[in-house]
Amino acid sequence: MSSRLGARTARPTRRLGARVVWPAAVLLVAVVALLSLAVGARPVSPSAVFDALLRGGSTPDALVVLSLRVPRTEVGLTAGAALGLAGATLQSVTRNPLADPGILGLSQGAAAGVVIAIALGLANGFGGYVWYAFAGAVVAAWLVYAIAARGRGGASPVKLALAGTALSAMTAGGTTVVLTSSSATLDQFRFWQVGALSGRDAGTVLKMLPFLVAGALVVLACARGLDALELGDDTARALGHRVLLVRGSAALGATLLTAAAVAAAGPIAFVGLAVPHLARRLVSGGSRQVLPLSALLGAALLLGADVAGRVVRAPAEVPAGVMTALVGVPVLVVLVRRKVAGT
Repeated sequence: MSSRLGARTARPTRRLGARVVWPAAVLLVAVVALLSLAVGARPVSPSAVFDALLRGGSTPDALVVLSLRVPRTEVGLTAGAALGLAGATLQSVTRNPLADPGILGLSQGAAAGVVIAIALGLANGFGGYVWYAFAGAVVAAWLVYAIAARGRGGASPVKLALAGTALSAMTAGGTTVVLTSSSATLDQFRFWQVGALSGRDAGTVLKMLPFLVAGALVVLACARGLDALELGDDTARALGHRVLLVRGSAALGATLLTAAAVAAAGPIAFVGLAVPHLARRLVSGGSRQVLPLSALLGAALLLGADVAGRVVRAPAEVPAGVMTALVGVPVLVVLVRRKVAGT
């Protein structure tokens, strides 16, 4: 009876994914983007937003929209899409439903790379940050895998999550030591480190694009291989996939995406954890459907968190990274309880 009921409930989900989910996801992103342009310490009507986008102008509303909120919205959309795509990829690579760039240590590794570079005077601005963020994320990924691979059973999903969590805590502590020992570095990064979209200029997204495009192309090219990896390494090999190449390429793509997002918006947590689970519940078709939907939902979640942060303590703002944590922690608790219960 339960299997029949499961089969009956699965069919509407597939039809829903084909007919409703994709248009609804695009509409959700558009609505959240409009809210991001309109909501803030100075509310702007939708008509004034469209007028500023289409005609420009020098009115106060137009200046607020074009010079402050358009760059902020663009960074939120691109960083959220990158984190959602990276999270879905890492969950497939590790076969771990709790994997995301934060839990596996990539976000904190990227943040540590940026903070150390700034403390040593090696970089200033996004163009310099992203390279050190990428280096930090790569080192973190290597350390997590090296730690998890030791001992019996190799790099199992549970060991990867534990190693990533431990490394994240250690890296966060080291980053705090660097920041608190240098008042100039602390002043420059105290808002960046909690994850925020404010204060970004119009060139930030253009600087992110090469890393985002490269990471997205690599990840999407690995979609078939990721589906095979979720069945196990032996099955993937039997299906003709080169397991190490697929896993390494997908991890590299996820690292590129994480580095670009962290360099632009700071180490924002839980977007890559929560979004892929929602995407898998909404669509079937494997990674070729889940990956792009995760990108759309990630963009909507991060930008929506930023909009909510402008409202809850108006006219002050709560950083987007804090808002995503408030959403992500309950999601993590639910996932852990389901995992323990075996559901």
